[in-house]
Amino acid sequence: MLLATSCALAMISVPTTAWSADQPKTTATAAGKAKPAPKATPTPTPKPVPVDCAKVKCIALTFDDGPGKYADKLLDTFKKYKSKATFFLEGQYVKSRPAFAKRMVTEGHDIGNHSYSHPHLRELSEDKIREELTKTQDIVKKSTGKYPTTIRPPYGELDGRVSAIAAEMGMPIVLWNGGSRDWATKNEKAIYDEVLKNAKREGIILMHDWVEQTVTVMPKLLTALQKQGYHMVAVSSLRGAKDTKAGDVYPVGSEKDEDLPSESPTGDPDDFAQSPSDGL
Repeated sequence: MLLATSCALAMISVPTTAWSADQPKTTATAAGKAKPAPKATPTPTPKPVPVDCAKVKCIALTFDDGPGKYADKLLDTFKKYKSKATFFLEGQYVKSRPAFAKRMVTEGHDIGNHSYSHPHLRELSEDKIREELTKTQDIVKKSTGKYPTTIRPPYGELDGRVSAIAAEMGMPIVLWNGGSRDWATKNEKAIYDEVLKNAKREGIILMHDWVEQTVTVMPKLLTALQKQGYHMVAVSSLRGAKDTKAGDVYPVGSEKDEDLPSESPTGDPDDFAQSPSDGL
């Protein structure tokens, strides 16, 4: 859905009077001839240790409708706090911001399929549902080298046809069990309070990377969650997600939550979505 060198090495890396940029790059031999100075052996960077959510308290922050125009700043924050997220991408925005989508994959975040143009899937024919999903699969693979591995239907709306097509495509459906209402309030304090109110172990929080206030409050929010003992991980790292099969819904039973729609924009996509070309 994650290291620091020793103090001694850090000190050596800083130029000093004795070790400056003007220091000769050769050393003298006994015969008075110069030979190249030995090259420093690079210190290998240790790989991050995976978070074991069976042993620690984990929560998954998820972002819909991206990559948004603030996604690079959001990724900077997650990198600084050594945290992971899950991004449910719209094909139209991956097309206009492929570098952001590629960075999400490169930096170890999960990516999911959020359709191409954010329609109400239940209002579409089966062929149109497939087209929305497969078009996004293809453009994400072209942009990042990796296919999305999960589906989050727009507005959290699904029916038997959507589930069957997800199973056909070999992908679980990921919803959420807590929100931020960032799209509605666009207020940093309100977003912060709402997320902390809904935070729980193994929770999946819905947010949006096109909401500027969400991105701005993220350092404060990650700090607060870490102080409460949370590890921010990608959905795939949560204990229950590992056993979810293609076409199944995770978290289990979330599709029956009557409050689910209130956490996601429910009107015309043009009311909240960005123009695919904005911010470029």
